[in-house]
Amino acid sequence: MSDTLAPTAGNAPVNAHDTERFAQRLKVRYAQERRFKMLGLAAISFSVIVLIVLLANMAFNGLGGFQRAELSVEIDFVQSGLTAPEQGATPAETMRSLDNQGLRSVVYGAAQASLGNEGAEELNSEAWREVAAMIHANPSMLTRKELLELPASANLSAGYSGEGSTQMQELASDLSAKGLLDKNFDFGFLERSDATDPQLAGIWGALKGSVLTMLVTFMLAFPIGIMAALYLEEYAPKNRWSDFLEVSINNLAAVPSIIFGLLGLFFLMTAFPTLRSTPIIAGVTLALMTMPVIVISGRNAIKAVPPSIRDGALAVGASPVQVVFHHVLPLALPGMLTGTIIGMARALGETAPLILIGLRAFVASPPDGFTSAATVLPVQIFLWSDEIDRGFVERTSAAIIVLLIVLLMMNGLAIYLRNKFEKSW
Repeated sequence: MSDTLAPTAGNAPVNAHDTERFAQRLKVRYAQERRFKMLGLAAISFSVIVLIVLLANMAFNGLGGFQRAELSVEIDFVQSGLTAPEQGATPAETMRSLDNQGLRSVVYGAAQASLGNEGAEELNSEAWREVAAMIHANPSMLTRKELLELPASANLSAGYSGEGSTQMQELASDLSAKGLLDKNFDFGFLERSDATDPQLAGIWGALKGSVLTMLVTFMLAFPIGIMAALYLEEYAPKNRWSDFLEVSINNLAAVPSIIFGLLGLFFLMTAFPTLRSTPIIAGVTLALMTMPVIVISGRNAIKAVPPSIRDGALAVGASPVQVVFHHVLPLALPGMLTGTIIGMARALGETAPLILIGLRAFVASPPDGFTSAATVLPVQIFLWSDEIDRGFVERTSAAIIVLLIVLLMMNGLAIYLRNKFEKSW
């Protein structure tokens, strides 16, 4: 019996062995495709598991960072003899006036009456400042008794968390059993600046510094990056010079961020030595780092605009400049904005270049402007991560959660802009 199948009309004979080999190869290809799908699914599953573990770890440690140990202290302001601040007084003037009237002694005396001598000793030394801020916000407090939740000392907070000395743990347990010590949500964490005491530390100064730095970065990187992308894509002649620029920009986009920190250190710090540790120098450094990313994403967005748009505009009499700015740029802008926001989100999370230009400094008050001393969230997180105190460990995780939320918001904005303005051709 022959292994050759009967030929069909107009075709050559088909060998049965060839058919079997083809079926075998097809089976192998299907098996390879299944393995590839399984590997892809395993990779995605592994990534999701790692992300869940990371977020769970941050949430577990960070939730404590949004809380602080507070002591319940009852203060009779009627008996204290304190007078209300003058109308229109600033918070600093109110605090100075109340300090001169003996607010510290009033708060400490009330703590002794409420907590006992041993408990009063563990009231945070800066608690009176929070009382002064409360009085400034609500002067009517001085006409009645108030039960206030005031920050405990770092040692008592550690004892309440089961750490520190045995004496502090016993004292914390005793005060907690009496209902005088508890951990409450710390709204001030989002309103205060850095401090040496984890009970008083906050992220507002670093968050404001990040916002100011990002404003400088955006104001420099976005217009220059977009103009460079338009020139290279629409006007630059195709020669060795433009090829050199393209290769240079692509290389700059892949340069480690610390190199830009060295650039800022050697050039910007030499030219502007008085502006060390300020948002304007940090913003210029990050703008240099972000600009190549904006140029590349801008060029890709311009390339995505169909040539027929340009041809149609030229056909109805538009000049080349009008074609670019009235037709090409508006259609490419969504892609440009998406790339810009992603580049800005990367810049927001950078630490190495900013440490080199001096933003590692301890800044206890929020910056007043672009030339004030400041720090940013990533550097603040880096500084707190070096602290031994458990309170700073929790604060570090809480600050990381805030930074992740900001990054998610920026990336969410990029996705929204892309979906809202993206055109299908």
